Amino acid sequence: MTAALRVLVVDDEALARARLSTLLGDCRNPAATVQAQAANAVQAMELLQHQRFDVALLDIHMPGADGLTLAQSLKPLAQPPALIFVTAHTEHAVQAFELEATDYLTKPVRLERLQSALQKAERYLLSRGTAPVAEPEDVLIIQDRNRTERIPLGEVIYFKAELKYITVRTAARHYILDGSLNELEEKYADRFLRIHRNALIAKRAARALEKHHDPEEGEGWAVRLDGVGELLFVSRRQLAAVREMLGRV
Repeated sequence: MTAALRVLVVDDEALARARLSTLLGDCRNPAATVQAQAANAVQAMELLQHQRFDVALLDIHMPGADGLTLAQSLKPLAQPPALIFVTAHTEHAVQAFELEATDYLTKPVRLERLQSALQKAERYLLSRGTAPVAEPEDVLIIQDRNRTERIPLGEVIYFKAELKYITVRTAARHYILDGSLNELEEKYADRFLRIHRNALIAKRAARALEKHHDPEEGEGWAVRLDGVGELLFVSRRQLAAVREMLGRV
């Protein structure tokens, strides 16, 4: 699996940080996860001294030490992140590249431009021999309230499409994942079964089929799963596959 770049976003404006985080979540080649955010250079240095980041997205004009000063202070780090400046001002580009920035983006940032900058950062990390380590295949990476959650796939009971997002359900709680149910089905076909156009269930969690009335689907069948109290409706098309699976579990 391709490793996701671990990103630190540094900007004194909360809305700017939120927008960048959203755009980073849409990046796919390479993928990126926001490991942390900082509102100024002091917060950023505190984070950088205790965590490793692959990429730092730096605003330039901030209260106190600006982004250029912060970039200069990163040089003594054993493994400094690749630097991408994100600013509303164009006049600092020469100085930014003198600090070995991999790219210089002007606000408002477009997704295509950010994706290109991350590709440059990834090439830089590869040339330096510090490419990010890939996550194991059985871990889901989920952005949750500006944090990165790593959910073992073995804890997932079902995936359910809800509008434009996917609910990831474990016995303890649920998470929101931005992705495609079709991609999850293809990737984890050995461990999950499609029971409906909007749901995949963990084969290990399936326990029984029960008669069920659904407000939208009407009379039919639903599957009972270990770890959750709710029943998930099974479409007529998938009913035979569910019965066959239950005969094996």
